[in-house]
Amino acid sequence: MSFENLNERERKVLEHLIEHYIQTADPVGSRVIANKYRMGLSPATIRNTMQDLEELGLIKQPHTSAGRVPTDSGYRVFVDMLLKPAPLTKNEAARIKEIISSRKGRGMDIILGQTSKILGDITSQLGVSIAPRFEEGILSRINFIPVAEGKVLAVVSVKSGLAHSILLEIESSIQIKELQKMEQVLNERLPGLTLGDIRRTLGERLADTGLSPRLLKLFINPEIDIWVDDPDQKIHVTGTENLISQPEFADREKLTEVIKILEEQNSLKELLLTKAGGQGIIITIGNENPIVGIKDCSMVTSTYQAGGISGTIGVIGPTRMPYSKLVSIVEFTARSLTEALSDS
Repeated sequence: MSFENLNERERKVLEHLIEHYIQTADPVGSRVIANKYRMGLSPATIRNTMQDLEELGLIKQPHTSAGRVPTDSGYRVFVDMLLKPAPLTKNEAARIKEIISSRKGRGMDIILGQTSKILGDITSQLGVSIAPRFEEGILSRINFIPVAEGKVLAVVSVKSGLAHSILLEIESSIQIKELQKMEQVLNERLPGLTLGDIRRTLGERLADTGLSPRLLKLFINPEIDIWVDDPDQKIHVTGTENLISQPEFADREKLTEVIKILEEQNSLKELLLTKAGGQGIIITIGNENPIVGIKDCSMVTSTYQAGGISGTIGVIGPTRMPYSKLVSIVEFTARSLTEALSDS
């Protein structure tokens, strides 16, 4: 249903109702809006407007004789048509910059762990971060390091500065010279390609090399862990205590469902990666989440860049979250993280 035809009065009443509900978590009555926001309208006029908004499915009355609260559709209209990003304070911006810049050079996992923590701390929601998709990285170099008989450590470095290593088992009869030759050929033919391209085309690229068939068989296997997405692509989730303190999760059963999703993590990671397809801020509200356990939650996410590879950061909280402020915080954090990773 399209809500572009809402008149100015309906937009203002909806905007003020959502703003007040976000602040208080209490159903909002017409008299509250009339007294607090000084719209120049009587409570009766505002009440009639709220009835119109309720018929449109943008607000609802949780209990008889109670005020109204926003629906997921109401939040969507607010986010798409009425939201005005709230600027960060100097202190908030400085804290984000300090945390991210102080971790430069300490490894992606540490940086992302601290990023999710500062997001959770500043927003009082759940802070989340996911490492970039390693498969999208452009190969810089590959090295083979013998570590024991029949075992070789393969280290794959991509242009963003990220590296992935995996222990491979090879035939004990394979000589170090053969490994060195394989390393030389791979580093002559593959740099500049994404790992995904390498995985899909490696067989034809190495067909005329004259390399040992035993080694070729190992590396041309399209499912070998070197060339697929990092199986340990980690999600950091920080601030569970922030959810527990929210009135929406006073219902223990509802809270247990959310905690279960956070502990299991795989479905949450897949959802965040699915939402990370575009650039800029993406807001997912309530029932727009396909995961049943977090249908009372919203997500504000953004991508960041690490040498051309995209990762995801964001916040998760109840649908009654301060979207105006969270959009600014997530956007600023993503930009700061991109800058830090580009300089590192």
